[in-house]
Amino acid sequence: MRIVETDADLAEGAAHLASVCPIWASALPGLPLPLRRRPDGFGAILDAIIGQQISTASAGATMARLDAAGLTEAAAIRAAGPEALRGCGVSRPKIRYLMGIAENEPDWQALRRAPDEEVLATLTALPGIGLWTAEIYLAFALGRRDAFPAGDLALQEAARMLYGLNKRPDPKALRELAEPWRPWRSVAARGLWSHYLLEKGREGVRS
Repeated sequence: MRIVETDADLAEGAAHLASVCPIWASALPGLPLPLRRRPDGFGAILDAIIGQQISTASAGATMARLDAAGLTEAAAIRAAGPEALRGCGVSRPKIRYLMGIAENEPDWQALRRAPDEEVLATLTALPGIGLWTAEIYLAFALGRRDAFPAGDLALQEAARMLYGLNKRPDPKALRELAEPWRPWRSVAARGLWSHYLLEKGREGVRS
């Protein structure tokens, strides 16, 4: 199973993108491609859930409060309870999600070896985890080279700008656009997020 672990992996993925698409070939030399890897397990899911539907700055501030309170592990959250999360600024729905996951964790180590589709199925069966959150985990925590969260608005907007589209593609249209990028769509996602940052002056996803 190939995963994205090093800058050399990113370079291999970028070479593939450039070979299949002249737009990528032109854009990639000016785009940084950060690894954006993070440890897997509950902490990565916590980070992804906190980042749902809020700005990266707001998510970062909430994560900083959780970290300061020692609430970044499932056992700590189970022991502290919902009020501790509320005191860190976590919304009521996200508190419900996090408590549910903390009390019914999957086998994180087994997910490291599982096929992409099995990982997505396992994670989306948990409370509060939709396809976007599961694909973010697949890309950043597990380093899967073809993970592609097409529901991400920043990716959609970056694709619109990069390809000169008349409107922002919806997830289905973006997946169709990204089909030639296989099996390195996670590298393409990194490139699109970088393009979004350069064009908009703000991060589209937390590093």
